[in-house]
Amino acid sequence: MSVTIKDVARMANVSVASVSRALNGHSGVTAETQKRIREVAARLRYVPHNAARSLITRRTQTIGALLPDLHGAFFSELIRGIDLAARARGLYLLVSSSHGDATEAAIALRAMQGRVDGLLVMSPHADEAFLDENLPVVLPTVLINSHVRSERHAALDVDDFGGAYAMTEHLLSLGRKRIAFIGGPEVNHDVQERCRGYREAMAAAGLADRATVIAGDFTEESGYHAGKQALSMVPRPDAIFAANDMMAIGCLSALSEAQVRTPADIAVVGFDDIPMARYVTPPLSTVRVRIAELGEAALERLVRMIEAADDAPPEPRAVVGTELVVRASCGGSDTVRRRA
Repeated sequence: MSVTIKDVARMANVSVASVSRALNGHSGVTAETQKRIREVAARLRYVPHNAARSLITRRTQTIGALLPDLHGAFFSELIRGIDLAARARGLYLLVSSSHGDATEAAIALRAMQGRVDGLLVMSPHADEAFLDENLPVVLPTVLINSHVRSERHAALDVDDFGGAYAMTEHLLSLGRKRIAFIGGPEVNHDVQERCRGYREAMAAAGLADRATVIAGDFTEESGYHAGKQALSMVPRPDAIFAANDMMAIGCLSALSEAQVRTPADIAVVGFDDIPMARYVTPPLSTVRVRIAELGEAALERLVRMIEAADDAPPEPRAVVGTELVVRASCGGSDTVRRRA
């Protein structure tokens, strides 16, 4: 016979309502009582009946996340942060990818409706018209790194512009004057802001005419080909700034293959600070985004929206700061420079 919530209440010597509040993370139960209830529930191996709980709370206890891709270190770290924060709150995570296709993104959003209590959306296709067409007004939604500015949806952005500007300034301070930039997908908001930061820093140094953008698509392979292209330029760049670490790592491979010394001949830097960045040769200088913390912050913001009263004012757009991480690939000693 399965254990019921009444069994937990009896063993913990509390009411059924107290058990429900404790296990759902609601207020009204002291920390000591909550601890006792959770210990009893664990000892009895009590598993809440989600279908019944959903009928009472009108919630699925599930959060949806739509991402442009699931491949690569950035997205695995982002999902890890979201999932850890969700599990800490007794929530489940439903993840889907649009694979860079607007139709697939629309299908995924519609498929999640009715199955989730709220959505985290990171998609290059998520403009206001797209969201209006594919999301119900009442579904709490947090946009991650989006150009959309709407009171309907909360937004959490990385300071891509500031991070790219600071890294370009750092390369200039090291005496690098011919800095090339490897871009990413043109519709990607992160790329646009990182490229803008690079261009404005070059312009501020009086080097706008030397700003050069080489096409990329965020993959190691595109970084490798961009590195080959940079080597054919006359004059060659003395520094290459890739819009993400994966492309920077591919670029390092191309330079190494051509027996070009990094950083003596060409400095290489990236963006994101994925875990492997510190283990390549030479260790990669980069702009650090605390990716898992970004996922956690997005989940926490969404939970606040779900639990807020219907007439609660929307939370203002928030910006997650970056850090300049200097390693051997640009010729500097290991340092971390914090930004707001």
